[in-house]
Amino acid sequence: MSIRAAMLIGAAISAVIAPAVAHAEAADAAPGDYLPPEIVVTAAAHGYAHGDGAAAAKAPTPLIDIPQTITMITADQLNDQATRQLNDALRYVPGVTIGTGEGHRDQINLRGQNTTADFFLDGMRDDAQYYRPLYDVERIEVLKGANALLFGRGGGGGVINRVSKTADPRRAVTDFAGTLDSFGAWAVTGDIARPLSGTAAARLNATYEEFANHRDVYDGRFWGVSPTVTAELAPDTRVIAHYSYGDDRRTTDRGIPSLGTAPLAGHDKTFFGDPAFNQSRAQTHTAQLRLEQRLGADLTLSLGGLMGDYDKYYGNVVPAATNGTTVTLNGYASNTDRRNWLGQGYLVWTPTTGGVRHTIVAGFDAGTQDTTADRYEVDFGGGLRTVTIPLQRALAVPAARLGVRSRATAAELTTFSAYLQNQLDFGPVQVLAGVRHDSFELASTNLLTGAGLSRTDRKWSPRAAIIGKPAADVSLYASYATSFLPQSGDQFGALDTVTADLAPEKFVNWETGIKWAPRRDLVLSAALFRLERSNSRATDPANPALTVLTGKSRVQGVELGLVGRIRPNWQANLGYALMDGEYLTDSAAAPAGRVPGQLPRHQLSAWTRYDLTDRFALGGGLLWQSGQYATASNTVRLPGFARVDLAAYYALSEQVSVQLNIENLLDERYYPSAHGNSNIQPGEPLNGSLSVRFAF
Repeated sequence: MSIRAAMLIGAAISAVIAPAVAHAEAADAAPGDYLPPEIVVTAAAHGYAHGDGAAAAKAPTPLIDIPQTITMITADQLNDQATRQLNDALRYVPGVTIGTGEGHRDQINLRGQNTTADFFLDGMRDDAQYYRPLYDVERIEVLKGANALLFGRGGGGGVINRVSKTADPRRAVTDFAGTLDSFGAWAVTGDIARPLSGTAAARLNATYEEFANHRDVYDGRFWGVSPTVTAELAPDTRVIAHYSYGDDRRTTDRGIPSLGTAPLAGHDKTFFGDPAFNQSRAQTHTAQLRLEQRLGADLTLSLGGLMGDYDKYYGNVVPAATNGTTVTLNGYASNTDRRNWLGQGYLVWTPTTGGVRHTIVAGFDAGTQDTTADRYEVDFGGGLRTVTIPLQRALAVPAARLGVRSRATAAELTTFSAYLQNQLDFGPVQVLAGVRHDSFELASTNLLTGAGLSRTDRKWSPRAAIIGKPAADVSLYASYATSFLPQSGDQFGALDTVTADLAPEKFVNWETGIKWAPRRDLVLSAALFRLERSNSRATDPANPALTVLTGKSRVQGVELGLVGRIRPNWQANLGYALMDGEYLTDSAAAPAGRVPGQLPRHQLSAWTRYDLTDRFALGGGLLWQSGQYATASNTVRLPGFARVDLAAYYALSEQVSVQLNIENLLDERYYPSAHGNSNIQPGEPLNGSLSVRFAF
């Protein structure tokens, strides 16, 4: 499909939706009817919209009164799209592009900021490198723009928060599903929840999945189990315990190299690696405990703790370069073991003084994170680390094995943060102001030499906004927020003599926007933003042997969104992002004037479902984006593309339903992601999947 055709489809969707929204039934459009009368954090999703912003704001705040762009993906939408992995779900979020993650982890670019660590689980940090499944997730929250006040370090472009499924003493669930696709991949899931009494309930989610795709070499499997218990110990006291275990094993696929300024043609299925060596294994344990206590009519307390244990190995033989006749390969293997012990607590106080309602959030985050990691260079025989072989459809790659141990580190991170924020509601105007203080103490040891380095960063992160309320269901806002990232990076694995001496990078986000919620299940939004990143490393022009903090970049743009129930039988989640980015000064990433990697200027995502009868429904989606550079070198460009998806749903009975999903209906050839100029991932061709669901 051509880009012009994709633009016409997008325009057609907008033309259809605009009058539908304008003529929404008056009975459903009562002003202010966008938020349920009470917030129940454990409530199940119903449809694509979620007007409660409590999880994102840590306070009982309607989503439209949060001065920040937030995209939510509910369990209903995930089920309709047959989506089981986080990176697949995020493809339908404008402003987010997916990196290949070296074939073994989630990696995204959010408003032009690359990250492997800005992921959260129920508001607590989940920053290890692995693929995150969705079988036990109620919804995904994508909060865009720097905002360290509530989430702490990192998050320069925003953060991704997964909200777990929990047990409800007043609700039973029995749900089983199985899926098989045309490549041979399949999955089974189960979700059982039962009240144990009038005040306690248990829930168990589990899944097993086999991987397959269009590539010559790719397989693997994942299984996970996630039990959770909710106990209402008293009318004002609730405790939630949650545990999740995941075991992921898969082929590590680094994609294809580039030739000249574009992806190498004719080799979309060719595997540029050694199937025996290119393997990854990840075992993850997360255990959470949370206490929610109402202390008074307008005062609540939340205390939470998380233990995370992440054991990870991966091996890579990767394409380094090709001249069209031969291809050069190199590689390595790595082990990482991380243990997180995290705690948080916050008070929410909502008093009214002099006719002004306050929403005050005061809290802390504390934790330790211990990481050991090592790296082995690949050995193709006789200590050879690099080989050049003939380029052909099926490569004859020499057997690879572990070679020299080139790196081994141990790192201990200790953090403590405290924050205070108040959102004052004067009626037609709301004012938000707050500040956070972080202490980030990192000590690392080179286990090969015994050398140790340490650094402590202490940073203040302010946030301020003004929100106009011309009507109860409309908000206009302007906001300012900052964040920071220590020079040790988002994985803080080790320090060197340079990163131990330099102050953190800084992110500043300016945003203004409008949100309109004509009904509780429909939200429209528009925002203008500017995100500036400074204190990036650069070579000192006066002394090339030194590194200085003079690098600066900027990404600015527009985001539009519509999510929810347009008609009683019609739901949609639509988004568009226009992003313009450049390096303003020279940095270690790129000289001034270049565009950040994997930053398409235009992104359009659209997913919709229309219920034709009580039993039969159709769904469809469109992903369109303009071309993007693979990296900040701006030498290799991934072409723009448009992908069309379709779905059909049929209920055989009240308990049994079937679902057909067709991905890439027009069999578009496209390259959605990269990890460097020589590791480019081809998109999947036409693929169908059939699902059967049993719900009782």
